[in-house]
Formats: sequence, structure tokens, C-alpha cells
Amino acid sequence: MWELDKLPNHIKLLEMALSRRKFLNTSILGSATLILGCKEEVNTSFIGEKKIAFPMAISTWNHGLIANEEAMKIITAGGRALDAVEAGVKTAEADAEGTSVGIGGLPDRDGHVTLDACIMDEHGNAGSVCFLEDIIHPISVARKIMEDTPHVILAGSGALQFALSKGFKREKLLTEKSEIAWRQWMKEAEYKPIINIENHDTISQIAIDKDGNLSGACTTSGLAYKMRGRVGDSPIIGAGLFIDNEVGGACATGLGEAVLKTLGSFLIVELMRNGMTPQEACEEAINRIVKKQDYKNFQIGYLAVDKNGNYGAYAIHSGFSFAVAYDGKNELIEAPSFVNK
Repeated sequence: MWELDKLPNHIKLLEMALSRRKFLNTSILGSATLILGCKEEVNTSFIGEKKIAFPMAISTWNHGLIANEEAMKIITAGGRALDAVEAGVKTAEADAEGTSVGIGGLPDRDGHVTLDACIMDEHGNAGSVCFLEDIIHPISVARKIMEDTPHVILAGSGALQFALSKGFKREKLLTEKSEIAWRQWMKEAEYKPIINIENHDTISQIAIDKDGNLSGACTTSGLAYKMRGRVGDSPIIGAGLFIDNEVGGACATGLGEAVLKTLGSFLIVELMRNGMTPQEACEEAINRIVKKQDYKNFQIGYLAVDKNGNYGAYAIHSGFSFAVAYDGKNELIEAPSFVNK
């Protein structure tokens, strides 16, 4: 048996890599053991790794179907994934019937609709906007920040000032439907995150174009009746969204505070970089949350896609749906979950 300190350098590196992979595998099995030992009923169903042809788009929740349809128009015609995800999530931002994204979003506890969004391209460029008022399409403002400024994030009045300077128009975001809901909430003014509210939450989307390049977008009006000034995970690169064109991408939906504490999207991409499949990485990211946080009363869902088009999804609770479009198909799937109701 060779002694490590006497091996040639390139063999030493190989030996160290193999030892590291063994350690990672052992850690994953240990996490699985902890889950199976939990008293909660565990959903052991598994989507499996699905390799699909480019181009493709994957999005969170039911409104992901429409977002995918719009995105696929662009990338099937040879367009960039970046253009596709921007156009895709704008469909949800413009839907006044939705109450969690763009116009019609439920307001904060003071009655103001404030929006967060981020976007990331295949080169690692990123733009983000948070606490933005009066602009229907924060995702497009985020892209302008990415492309036209040296910054990544603009917030509040500064973000609004920038948007107006770029030609965006001020519009009233609080619809009659959302105002009625807010006034009803004001009678008791109880703040309580609701799992899978309306089965309609933050929309996050990742696309791969014909050249195999990835981009992603995430946009939301945030938690309903939040404290004024609250910002969640959606505009934070590495939390609500992360793209690495060499590895893949990941995105989140659900209670932003829980995602922020673990930087879930960045974690998933790094786990894929180190050999996990998208499904395994999503499951491990959820494990990191449930082991340290009181997860019973909130929902988190993750999506992940690797460079080869394999995808995975996982959530804390059942009810998290996502849409996948490729090869003329666009289907809604319910993700497996840690807790199976």
C-alpha cells in the first residue's frame, strides 16, 4: 500500500478527491437516516432524474405553465434563455388576478404593495430590485440594473427613481380584490404565513436555450401583510435564485426567511457541483432547513436543473407544484415532499 506522503503529486490529488467523495456520500446517507427517524410521515416518492432535450423551461407553481409557454416561444426560435425568463415571469407580474406577484399582489400591513425581483444570466451577471413600489414589472427593472449599472441591487425609493429614469411608468398596484382582502385582514391583524396559499406564490423560472446556456428569474410581492420594509429571499442572489452556467441553476419559493438562513439556491448549485444530482441537492437543501428550523407551519419548495438538462424538485410539505416545458410539452407536476399529508 502506498503511503500518501510518498505518492506523486497527481496521484495524491486523486486519492484526496476520492476520500472527499466518500465523505460526501457518507454525509448524505447520514442525513437520510435522520429524516427516516423523524416522527413525521415522510413522502418517499421520487421524481427521478429526467434528462430532456434543449431548449427547456421550468417554473414554480401553476402560473409556471403560462410562464413556460411564453419563455418557450423565445428559446425555440433560437433566442437567449435570459430573454425567455424575463418574458416568462412577466406574465405572472401582469396578471391582476394573482395576489402574490406584480399587480394585484397582497400589500404589506400598511396597505402598500412592494415588489422584489432578481435575474441572472449565463455569464454570472445579476440584477436585483427590492422594496419597489408602483412598477408592474420589477423583473425588467432588475435586468436594467444588471445591464446598465455597476450595481447588483437597488432598493426602495432609489429603485423607483432608477426605474422612472429608464422609462418605466408608475401604476397603481393595489387592486380592488387585494384591498378588500387587506381590509378584512385588518380586522384582526394577525400575521401568519399560510402553507401553499392559493397554490400560488413567488414565481421562479429557469431556462436552457438551444446553445445550452442557462438563465433564471424570480419575482414576488412578498409575504402578505408583512412589516413595511421587509425583504425576503426572492431578490437575493444565492437565496431565491442562483445560476452557474458550468453547473446548473436552482430557485426557491415559500417563506423567504427560511431560505435566506441557508442560502438554499446557492447551496443546491454547489451540491450539484460536488456530484449530487438535482434531486439529491434539492432534498439536502430542504434537510438543512428542517433540521434547524420549526418547519411545520411554513412551506419551502426548490427546483434545480443541471447543465445536462436533468431536473429535480422537493418541498417541505405536499402541494408544491411546478411546470416543465420541453419538446412541445408543458406539464404541471407535484413535487415530492419531506412531510406527506
